[in-house]
Amino acid sequence: MSSQFLSKLSQNYIELLEDNEYYDITIEAGEDPNVKILRAHMNILCYRSSYLRRTLTSYKKNKDNVLAHIKLSNISPEIFQIILKYIYGGILSLNEQDTSEILKLLLAADELLLQELIDYLQKYFIENKSEWMEQHFELIHRTSFQSNSLLEIQQFCTDFM
Repeated sequence: MSSQFLSKLSQNYIELLEDNEYYDITIEAGEDPNVKILRAHMNILCYRSSYLRRTLTSYKKNKDNVLAHIKLSNISPEIFQIILKYIYGGILSLNEQDTSEILKLLLAADELLLQELIDYLQKYFIENKSEWMEQHFELIHRTSFQSNSLLEIQQFCTDFM
């Protein structure tokens, strides 16, 4: 017999994210004046994002207990906090997010190579925000064709033209 306990596991990982004691990396998200230092765990980041895995390969366990530190200036602290909740707990709530913020979330997911999140957000946009995409067509078209991962939105743009 096999059982799944994903809800509790997700909750425990969110608690780990919120715990300020056992982190081994700091992430500087955003650009001045909107910069925030966030704490995380290299193992989790490396296994959830191939981009972060490549970025963090240069950091080895250090006997001097020096924390790893990376800068993600292209991603606002607010967006990166949403991504961390997704990375740690598989939780994503878009209900309280403005559509332009969801677009920033999609672009951050693209930068961090979070394919599962990219696929979900593309589908979300097409199914729930197609009118907004049409109203902001130039932005959506330009943005989607700057990436090799946003194929569904590229197709939406091609069909719309």
